[in-house]
Amino acid sequence: ANVTAYLGSGQDIYVSQKNLYVTMGTYTPAAGGGEMKEKTLVYKFALDEGNVVYQGKGEVPGRLLNQFSMDESGDYFRIATTTGQAWRNDEFTSRNNIYVLDEMLEITGKIEDIAPGEQIYSVRFMGNRAYMVTFKTTDPLFVIDLADPASPKILGALKIPGYSDYLYPYDENHIIGFGKDTVEVKGQAYYLGMKIALFDVTDVSNPVQKFSKIIGDRGTESEVLRNHKALLFSKEKGIMAFPVTVMEVKGENKFNSPGIPEYGQFTFQGAYVYEVDIEKGFILKGRITHLSNEDYLKAGRDCYENDKNINRILYIKDVLYTLSNSMVKASGLADLEEINQVVIPAN
Repeated sequence: ANVTAYLGSGQDIYVSQKNLYVTMGTYTPAAGGGEMKEKTLVYKFALDEGNVVYQGKGEVPGRLLNQFSMDESGDYFRIATTTGQAWRNDEFTSRNNIYVLDEMLEITGKIEDIAPGEQIYSVRFMGNRAYMVTFKTTDPLFVIDLADPASPKILGALKIPGYSDYLYPYDENHIIGFGKDTVEVKGQAYYLGMKIALFDVTDVSNPVQKFSKIIGDRGTESEVLRNHKALLFSKEKGIMAFPVTVMEVKGENKFNSPGIPEYGQFTFQGAYVYEVDIEKGFILKGRITHLSNEDYLKAGRDCYENDKNINRILYIKDVLYTLSNSMVKASGLADLEEINQVVIPAN
């Protein structure tokens, strides 16, 4: 067999029906104590009936967040980057940008200097629009028009407490955000519980947060905030589910004397299962855990890694399956009642 290989390295990739894009971040030190120059190299490969053919290289200023910072639409490649550092208050503070590249990976259009002093936390491209969340103390959600590749523009923005690490399209006018709630204390933002939010972008000049839910208190975590594969969403089945490690503050006082939020105690690990309704919001169907009462007693106040921690959720027909490293549990999709479970032996 004939084998063609391209040798090198890359960081993030984006694949369309026609092309493969591989990106690589580079840094050039600046003389005289200035900020080092960041840029992202973009390598393009055509996918032609099983053949991978190198097409060329381009570059844009700044660094990528992840694969969702890239998108291809027609003959154009869109990419979102951050330059500078959010902690700096001088000319080298962070700024956010969107670039539109043509077939030859030359910059056709751009918006630069979005939300100075903040950095990108999530991006989602949907057709002729991009949705970008930046954060430092509040969470601006920007709606960006990409209909004219040569002249992208910001259509609207919404500022709310908290931020979204991951944006999931519910439909063309609604987006679900997964992230953290926050509180600002003396100019500094502190994370609180996990936040899920439903954004209505029907009026692109005035996006609104229609509904939101806060899960737990400070210290609550979910793998979906780092890995989108941890999310199960099916509009057909009317279900949204994801794993959560819940930390809760006992008692009414959730803030210490300087007003800083307290960390919670470990109370739950498992799947949160919701119905999503654009008129009613998020409706909790129930929770599923693989941990026994004894496991929770052993854990005490602190969260710890456990082979029974649920990390993936899927469904087959009308059965919901939750997966951990030591167990697969089957539950009814309608009522979440346990049907059966299989324990996976340790190595």
